[in-house]
Amino acid sequence: MKSQLLGHPFGDASLLEQALTHRSAGRRNNERLEFLGDALVNLIVAEFVYEQYPKASEGEMTRLRASLVSGAALASVARDEAIGDAIVLGPGELKTGGFRRESILADTLEALIAAVYLDAGWQPCRSLVRRLFETRVAAAEGKVAKDPKTTLQELLQARGHALPVYELVASNGDDHAKTFDVACVIEAFDLREPGHGPSRRAAEQAAAEVALVRVREHLASR
Repeated sequence: MKSQLLGHPFGDASLLEQALTHRSAGRRNNERLEFLGDALVNLIVAEFVYEQYPKASEGEMTRLRASLVSGAALASVARDEAIGDAIVLGPGELKTGGFRRESILADTLEALIAAVYLDAGWQPCRSLVRRLFETRVAAAEGKVAKDPKTTLQELLQARGHALPVYELVASNGDDHAKTFDVACVIEAFDLREPGHGPSRRAAEQAAAEVALVRVREHLASR
């Protein structure tokens, strides 16, 4: 077990060990730390976005924060920091390459951030998160875009159509690695577009993205 990760020298090595231990590897795992880390990341990134984009509206800041702390974004940070190499997994997850799985990488990053907070306090934790997200927050300038669900909703509303309905089609896998299939149903255009993702929300966004393309095609052909 490394004595430090994310550039933080842990005074309490047991916190680091717990943060890197997936639930498949033992009872003392990182699930509780992940819960705390999720709240810390959301707060610190929200503060960072608020400071960096003084002219952004509440909706724009909400969308930007959501994109920065999404599972895919957190997993990307984890890969940059080579966290996957240090994760402790059970035999099953190890065999299926769990150290590369997006959800496991994201959850472990959150657990590590919580561990830094418990080990050293607020300021070192805040400084760490800001360092990890600095280039990503800066790169978002001029790219605060609406998510597919919001864009689709506004497009339909502007033309007097009913809002889309998102139906859960299926959910598969164990609790820690579940995937979801949904359908975006738009009666006005007789559309039922599929979406797949690691969470129901992600699957709905994927379905909305497909539906948005189809709706625009219908409108352009009229």
